[in-house]
Amino acid sequence: MEIVWEDEDGRITSTVVDETQFEAAAVQITGARAAGAVSLYSDERQPLFTAVLPDSDGVLRARWQTEPTPSDRDWAFLKTLRRGQVVTGTVTTIASFGVTFVDIGGFTAMINIPELSWRPINFPSDVVSVGQKITAEVLDVDMVRERVPLSLRAVQEDPWPQVAQRIGQVVNGPVTRIVPFGVFVRIEDREDGFEGLVHTSELDESSGVVVEVGDALRVKIVDVDLARRRIALSQRLADQ
Repeated sequence: MEIVWEDEDGRITSTVVDETQFEAAAVQITGARAAGAVSLYSDERQPLFTAVLPDSDGVLRARWQTEPTPSDRDWAFLKTLRRGQVVTGTVTTIASFGVTFVDIGGFTAMINIPELSWRPINFPSDVVSVGQKITAEVLDVDMVRERVPLSLRAVQEDPWPQVAQRIGQVVNGPVTRIVPFGVFVRIEDREDGFEGLVHTSELDESSGVVVEVGDALRVKIVDVDLARRRIALSQRLADQ
């Protein structure tokens, strides 16, 4: 619960305690002029009042509330969340700009595309669908803007260390993209497989064949940068 009290000098103090801290908090408020305890559970919390701007006569009056507003319920729920906490929810909307919205106990949280999967994806619908129940980790709790970003990939095993163990392997994979400085080749036999870059200096141009998207290329995995999530490949070293 949250305990709020006013001391003899008129200073108002607030602290959040659980059942193990209540006795210590009770000692702090022994000499208080006034004190109150408010539950943080959304189904128990009853806000006392809402402060407003002064009336026309300059007096600031309290507007008493008998029922919590939707914002009160959201605020109470947000105070129960912590960064790193694992929550369950239901996907409610997949926005056109890529953000996935999830209902977690009546509050709408969100997942940005990079937090949906460790693997490369084009659209959120490649990973989740509306109505699907998911488990995700809380990345942050923004009490000011009332926003909670989640991460789906945080509760999944990171596959990159396994990719790093493949350094030195020679694989055959399709060319997925062609850029001015080289070509990207998928090194896993799956649609969402990881891709690596074959720099122009690592292409075997002795055959004179022009590489196109979809062509199968025999390449060697020469480096995996775990920090920047990048894979370096070489066609030139594939047969050495």
